[in-house]
Amino acid sequence: MKVIDGSYGEGGGQILRTAVALSVITGESIKIINIRAKRSNPGLRPQHLYGILALKELSDAKVKGAKEGSTELEFYPKNIRARHIKVPIKTAGSISLILQALLPAMVFAEEEVTFEITGGTDVAWSPPVDYLKYITLYALKKLGMKVEVEIRRRGHYPRGGGFVVGKVYPWETKKPLIARTFDKIHSFEGISHAVRLPSHVAIRQAKAAKETLERAYPSVPIKINEEYYEQGKDPHFGPGSGIVIWANTDVLRLGGDALGERGKPAEIVGREAAKVLIEQLAPRYAVDKFLGDQLIPFLAFAGGEIWVSEITKHLITNVWVVEQFFGNVFEIKGDVGKPGKVRVIKKAKI
Repeated sequence: MKVIDGSYGEGGGQILRTAVALSVITGESIKIINIRAKRSNPGLRPQHLYGILALKELSDAKVKGAKEGSTELEFYPKNIRARHIKVPIKTAGSISLILQALLPAMVFAEEEVTFEITGGTDVAWSPPVDYLKYITLYALKKLGMKVEVEIRRRGHYPRGGGFVVGKVYPWETKKPLIARTFDKIHSFEGISHAVRLPSHVAIRQAKAAKETLERAYPSVPIKINEEYYEQGKDPHFGPGSGIVIWANTDVLRLGGDALGERGKPAEIVGREAAKVLIEQLAPRYAVDKFLGDQLIPFLAFAGGEIWVSEITKHLITNVWVVEQFFGNVFEIKGDVGKPGKVRVIKKAKI
């Protein structure tokens, strides 16, 4: 049994998500110790549990230690089976982080896998589902994957209640991804939403983001869609707003996002997202810092090279987890907090 130290690096839930997904893919049993040991509330939280239980169902696994607060977990997978996976997060736990755990394993199923997840679509400390749908999946398509995601209802903290469904097809042709620098920004796009709030919140967020982008890139077309609902026709459980914007380059998409908060003007939300995106574009590297770590498990199998606007601790941690299973897979050039390059030097084999 392979033992993974959950306190490595930034010591968060990402070690758990990637390790269990790779356990399912390889069929190798694992024991994870010191789970989230560096967090103020260490051990498994509800959203981690739901991800583990979904992977358990996907692989008919036997699991020990799958309970809230547990700092150790043993996972004994069998075979990946195509099926319909339901993940009913009863809090505003991040749907995107659940999908970060599920997607690498799902693409290795022999047939299509469908899923439905309830929880948080737009919550702090995790990518919004719009980012995953429009930026992450765009990059995964370049690697040869086909994944469909539909956002049927949004969920914000604290009520949650977001509802996302989708379908994952078998990863039949693994294409290496070469994403170094971009030469041209073709356009900016985005989605500004407000639920259980006045429509002007979404409109003002979009306007502020557009004005900020126009000042930095005056000749690049911008289209930010505004999503809001009439009073009495809003199906969401609680109020919330947010914006995700991305640059369509000649290589990939780079993104920026921001969440609304009580007392935070919509204009600040919009400007915040635009400034994040502008910051990611500055080095003219093809992959933003949010996407870099998400690509690592897939790059390990497909091969390639990515240049990232910032090497993050999450990226370093994900590389470390992958290499616990497959040995020396990646070469990283660059320091944490600065632009860097990641190259696959030996593809992972199962």
